[in-house]
Amino acid sequence: MEIIKEISDWIKHKVEEAKAEGIVVGLSGGLDSSVVACLAEKSLGNSKVLGLIMPCHNNSLDEEHAYLIARKLNIKVERVALNTVYDKFLEILPSGKDMAIANIKPRLRMITLYYFANNLNYLVLGTGNKSEILIGYFTKYGDGGCDILPLGELLKSEVRELAKELKIPEEIIKKPPSAGLWEGQTDEGEIGLSYRDLDRLLLAIESGEFEEVNFLPKETVDKVRRLVESSKHKRASAPIFKR
Repeated sequence: MEIIKEISDWIKHKVEEAKAEGIVVGLSGGLDSSVVACLAEKSLGNSKVLGLIMPCHNNSLDEEHAYLIARKLNIKVERVALNTVYDKFLEILPSGKDMAIANIKPRLRMITLYYFANNLNYLVLGTGNKSEILIGYFTKYGDGGCDILPLGELLKSEVRELAKELKIPEEIIKKPPSAGLWEGQTDEGEIGLSYRDLDRLLLAIESGEFEEVNFLPKETVDKVRRLVESSKHKRASAPIFKR
């Protein structure tokens, strides 16, 4: 698959351009992080890739899958349990909305990733894909906080095909995608749409050709349009006042 070499070469170029010495990637045990770890290893070799496993009241299966991909790639691994610091945050903060509380987890992971990146002069690889980026399905300054985004131009369905080509273990590919924000949470359940339908709809919005998605209710199409529009601020740098 030519795209594998293209992305791997791009990662290597970005690391060299930044005069960095390697890459750190958060291993969640999910599809996207597994694909990104594989691409990083192909780009720089296993000695210059660090996988961080950062459980925070997570499903234990996710951690098992994170170690599974680390062993497959023979990359270095650090485990940093964030349960205690997360719990302490909830103790000292006033009560808040469920989403504000859930977003603490990815923001703690971002802090941890950059701690190791700063210590090692590594770059932080983001794991977001185009489907999630376009609708703003990521936490600003959480999993959205990274140095480079290797999968940022690939829809979720394309990432899945890439995973098969990279021989990601089948149990990871077939597992329902989840950010692990709360027990039983799944990405598709939260979005309210399967990734397959979301990808087809996003392609239709980009091209203006909606014949392929006429099976979807108008309110679903309108909802995704609103998500794309309202999440623009998450994809942009903070605006700077100009004198």
